[in-house]
Amino acid sequence: MTTALSRSWEHAVVTGGAGFVGSHLCDALLTAGAAVTCVDDFSTGRPENISALLEQPGFTLVQADVTEGPRIKRAPDLVLHFASPASPADYRRLPLHTLETGSVGTRNALDLAHSAGARFVLASTSEVYGDPRQNPQDESYWGNVNPVGPRSVYDEAKRFGEALTTAHAEAHGTDTCIVRLFNTYGARMRGHDGRAVPTFVRQALAGEPLTVTGDGRQTRSLCFVDDTVRGVLAAAAHGMRGPVNIGNPTEITMLDLARLVVELAASPSEIRFIERPVDDPAVRCPDITLARDKLGWEPRVRAEEGLRRTIAWFREYGTDD
Repeated sequence: MTTALSRSWEHAVVTGGAGFVGSHLCDALLTAGAAVTCVDDFSTGRPENISALLEQPGFTLVQADVTEGPRIKRAPDLVLHFASPASPADYRRLPLHTLETGSVGTRNALDLAHSAGARFVLASTSEVYGDPRQNPQDESYWGNVNPVGPRSVYDEAKRFGEALTTAHAEAHGTDTCIVRLFNTYGARMRGHDGRAVPTFVRQALAGEPLTVTGDGRQTRSLCFVDDTVRGVLAAAAHGMRGPVNIGNPTEITMLDLARLVVELAASPSEIRFIERPVDDPAVRCPDITLARDKLGWEPRVRAEEGLRRTIAWFREYGTDD
């Protein structure tokens, strides 16, 4: 097995650094000794996600929209582009902003990395595979995506971001990497963001029925945020261009997930079935052979442990957005 190359960073820029995954990346980079500049407009990120970092040496917050080309005073050696609405509730509320962040915002982040000679990592998504006709999905699969459906603003923003990242590397020699993230969950998610895990946890803790769409047989593959962060930083350190899947190859049905959350939360909640959304994928599971072989990475946190930790966080900090 080939493992990721060891590499340390002096200054990392994290766009969307006050968001769910972005804030965990800021934590990990600071812990590793890097200076971190967080760029966020707080359209979906939350100040409380980074409030503990504001007094730490080496942490800088730039409150700005990445589509407007924020000025970064110190040249970075790593740019992690994680700015984007990522939940159904957010990208449906902010459709044009989602598309602009994936296009103009990605171009601005790429230009910053290129001008500084920095490594660039694009946070793409398993949504580029759409409602896949191949399961599990490996990086060579082109996907089955509806370009005008209710999910299209997010799907196509990420697909365009991948194309733009690839073109920038080929045209300018920019040191780029594309990571495709699968169903990350954990602390700092918002209870009303529309994704399954925070929705089920919020409902279970309130004693409300857990709303499972369709018959609940559709699957997802849940990757705890600590594992996702390790995978992203391993890909950054390795030097690979990708794309590379970062996710958990263990599938779970939405009905089984709902039942597991009820059990772990010791909740009296029942299951209630509701209409399934348009273009909701029937399956979602990564083939992580490339990440295992090239990065020496695979997830460590089992669903039960990750969900217990997530439920505990929501118990302490609440489920209100």
